[in-house]
Amino acid sequence: MARWRDGRGTLLVRGGGDGGGVRVVPLEIAVSYRARTRGLLGRDGLDGAILLSPANGIHTFRMRMAIDVAYLDRRLNVIAVRTMRPGRLGMPRLRSRHVLEAEAGAMAGWGVEVGATVSVSVSGEEE
Repeated sequence: MARWRDGRGTLLVRGGGDGGGVRVVPLEIAVSYRARTRGLLGRDGLDGAILLSPANGIHTFRMRMAIDVAYLDRRLNVIAVRTMRPGRLGMPRLRSRHVLEAEAGAMAGWGVEVGATVSVSVSGEEE
């Protein structure tokens, strides 16, 4: 798997609840310490999702909205999905290497569920 950089890309969701099709979702990528620390803090909304990498746990302190959180293993398989209200501390997942965050309710519509596989496309190349 190639190394990502802070920026934008596309999240491709496979094996979700829509019969196995592929969903395409706008994605922000946060890999630097500064970008991961900022995450969704202070935002009122998000178009798509944000990928925090590396990460195995998150918190929602100082957030303004409830969020969906998907924990991903090193192969980008979804190992857990939770919805968290502001002011909560999420338990770290031992096998998790990456975390996806989105507005509450969005991931169910994309088919992001335990067992689904996602991939990240940056500058037209799937990684």
